[in-house]
Amino acid sequence: MSRPKKRKSRRRRAPVPPAAVPRRDGPARGLAYMLVAGLLFAFMGAAVYAAALAEPPVAAPMVSFVRVALNLSILLVPAVLMRRVAGLFGDLRPSLWWRGMFGGVSLILSFAAIQRIGPGESAFLSASSGVFVAALGPYVLGQRNSWGVWLAIWGAWLGLFLLFQPGMGQGDWQGRALGLASGFLAALAYLMVARAGSSNPPGTVVFYFCLVATLIHLAWFAVEGVALPSGFQAWGWAVLAGLAGSAAQWFMTRAYQLAPAALVGAVGYVGPVLSLALGALWFGKVPGNEALAGCGLVLLCGVYCGSTTLSPRRAE
Repeated sequence: MSRPKKRKSRRRRAPVPPAAVPRRDGPARGLAYMLVAGLLFAFMGAAVYAAALAEPPVAAPMVSFVRVALNLSILLVPAVLMRRVAGLFGDLRPSLWWRGMFGGVSLILSFAAIQRIGPGESAFLSASSGVFVAALGPYVLGQRNSWGVWLAIWGAWLGLFLLFQPGMGQGDWQGRALGLASGFLAALAYLMVARAGSSNPPGTVVFYFCLVATLIHLAWFAVEGVALPSGFQAWGWAVLAGLAGSAAQWFMTRAYQLAPAALVGAVGYVGPVLSLALGALWFGKVPGNEALAGCGLVLLCGVYCGSTTLSPRRAE
């Protein structure tokens, strides 16, 4: 007897989902985010300078403390509620702590420079961090610079020399020195980010910056004392600087996630230009001809260095 043939069961195949189409507007959106970040950083600098003009004035360390405390709260409160505080610490490598220290001191010096010489020129002095990164990259990261990059570095040095124009008062010279020191320390912070590698997410890097910077401020207050802002106007400018800086950092982080780092770093130089414009329009802080020439050289050479070498994320 012949055995009955078994019917082959036909299994229905699950429908194949359509392939995800990559978003083509990612780089454009990233550059737009960096433009917003530059505008917010400019508003932050203007608020820091306005805090020094308030009655009574708010010192730079207090304004920078409000800035990092607000940013730390924005990171820490959701992590506590979701019980993910341990994730903020990443792999605990030493370069993260060094990044926080260099970035925290750079922020204090940057705010002090803003209150001494205004938001415009101080922004260009702080923007020298990109030039310092290009100059130190071969020694810290082992990267090679072309002759064009070295030429741009020397051009930026000339621009910084013009910003230190002769005939200035002692306060102006000290303010410019603070801005330049802020740029150098920010460059060291960026290099520490590069050495930390990609194993730590951007939120972890920002968390170390805020945490270590907060500890530095507390140590400063323990030695020099605490002078809290007095009055609605003083508190308003300090909080506005903190909120603008925190929002700018978020937009900048998203920009680096969506667009090539070289393009984002080049577009980031719109921030000092906007700071210079706001300082002139709101506070009448118009640099002299030599200082304007220096700003132009720092801008052009910094954009070239940033587009051809490492373009790290800002520390403020």
